[in-house]
Amino acid sequence: MTSRTVIIRAEGGAHARPVAELVRLAMAHPEPVELTTAEGRRVDLGSVLAVMDLALVPGDAVVLTADGPGADDLLDALAKVLDG
Repeated sequence: MTSRTVIIRAEGGAHARPVAELVRLAMAHPEPVELTTAEGRRVDLGSVLAVMDLALVPGDAVVLTADGPGADDLLDALAKVLDG
């Protein structure tokens, strides 16, 4: 399992457009992809509603986790979305 801690810097946090991009990237990956908040809430990045429900804002720290081939590249792409 590969993980990456990311500080959200995208303007407006994780609103509809970046969340849709996160889910699109996660759904293209053959293995499950998870996001865990600093408070320990864990969601599958395949669900727009689950991610939106977290109400992530700039400055929040999250841990992205993926497994399988291409996990490092996927985490790089996900981190870039959250970095704005």
